Amino acid sequence: MTPAWLRRLLSHRTLHLPSLLLWAVVACAGASWLAVARLQQLHAAFETDARIVHRLLSQRVVQHDAIMATLALLQPATTGGENTSAASSPLPRLTSVYPQILGVLQRSAQGDWPPALQTELAAAEATSRRTGHAAIAALNLPAGRYYLVLAGLPASYALHIDLRTTIPVDEWPMDMATSPVRVTLEHGGEAFVVQPGRGNMGSGIRSYDFHKLLAAPSQPLDVVARRSVGLNEMPWWGMLGWCLLTAALWAAGRALWRQRVARQRAEELLRLGQVARLNTLGELAAGMAHELNQPLTALLSNTQAAQRLLADDPPDLDTAHTAMARAVEQARRAATVVGRLRRLVERPDLAGQAQPLALTTAVHDALHLLEPELAQRGVVPEVTTAPDLPTVLAEPVALQQIIHNLLMNALQALEQVPPAERQLHIAMVRADAGHVALSVRDHGPGIPPEARQHLFEPFYTTRTGGLGLGLTLCESLAQAMGAQLTLAPEATTPAPAQRGAEFVLTLPTATIAPPAHDR
Repeated sequence: MTPAWLRRLLSHRTLHLPSLLLWAVVACAGASWLAVARLQQLHAAFETDARIVHRLLSQRVVQHDAIMATLALLQPATTGGENTSAASSPLPRLTSVYPQILGVLQRSAQGDWPPALQTELAAAEATSRRTGHAAIAALNLPAGRYYLVLAGLPASYALHIDLRTTIPVDEWPMDMATSPVRVTLEHGGEAFVVQPGRGNMGSGIRSYDFHKLLAAPSQPLDVVARRSVGLNEMPWWGMLGWCLLTAALWAAGRALWRQRVARQRAEELLRLGQVARLNTLGELAAGMAHELNQPLTALLSNTQAAQRLLADDPPDLDTAHTAMARAVEQARRAATVVGRLRRLVERPDLAGQAQPLALTTAVHDALHLLEPELAQRGVVPEVTTAPDLPTVLAEPVALQQIIHNLLMNALQALEQVPPAERQLHIAMVRADAGHVALSVRDHGPGIPPEARQHLFEPFYTTRTGGLGLGLTLCESLAQAMGAQLTLAPEATTPAPAQRGAEFVLTLPTATIAPPAHDR
């Protein structure tokens, strides 16, 4: 058997599970939104930096084309058909003005390029002459060096360019040492690393790539930027703060909801208490009227007899005759008052107010009202409902009061046994074709045999401080709406697991008209 503490825990978790799932959905949705917003922010920053890098590098390589065009316009051709280096040419200042230019080569119409570069530079010169713009030659991307050749007449020129000094470090949008973005210039399967990028590329939760050729047809280098987003870059503190905020709101909402439920429960218990007090007052008044009516009737008969006897006495007994007449008058008045009080407090016929009700709903409403009492005593009721249970015909308030009183009696009985042995069983089954039975059985000490036959009598109680009207009232309410409340027979040899008391409320189904109540 499942321990009581585990059943209470499971019941508590089941009760809070929908709102807890709602909080989890809201918290996850907010945290996901923060994560997506952070990724979008990092992507936007990456795109911006990559485009700035492309623009800066494009400006530098376009500058190389402008230098070549200027050389072709301003530099006269050498005589004698020999090659001239930058050191022997009148352009020694070019390398000092542009640090990325390591040297300038010039070939006249009758001369040749340096032997080591003859083949590559000649091919680039032919390409330049065919396309009309400079062409790249002797490209060594791992070392960051290449030649830019421009064919012209009467001379052709070649610039020896260093890519590393081409990078505008002072205008660079990122910190080259710490930035996670890796920037390379790629061509023909080779790459020159402009910025190494911090961390391992491609090992994060998200990767971004940027590819774009430099804006110089003569130097078709592909600017490639890559970036991986690591877990340490996610807004964990913001996500944690959002989860804590939603948790606080969830807790506040739960507290408000519990207060509202507690207030509704208190109002319902107050209403039931008022109805119970009125019904108890009715029972009490009816009992008093019944008890007082007999002596008053005897008093009336005796005084009438005395009046007849005194009428035969000597005429000097007129005073006695008058006094007895007044006694008769007061007795009749007392009987009239008692009768009027009885008619005033007498309950109406509940059978005429009966309506179809779901018995399971009434039971769960009563258990909901008694949640604090159940939790205080550590009792987790076991409710069993027969399949396809029909609706019953009952007066709503009377039915709720009967169930409430039966459950309270069971809880008071369970107070007399250890907490580990407290069990409460509620069963709703078909009694026969036209009736449904509600059974409330506790695992308390039970009812003594001598008290079982007096249990429904007014003012009889086995509990210290009790009035003895609760079960009487429940029986009267049940009979008034065509139902029946009984105490289940005691087992001949009760086992320890079957101890306690069981009350059975038999109600007519909604398809069967309840019998008329004899008043």
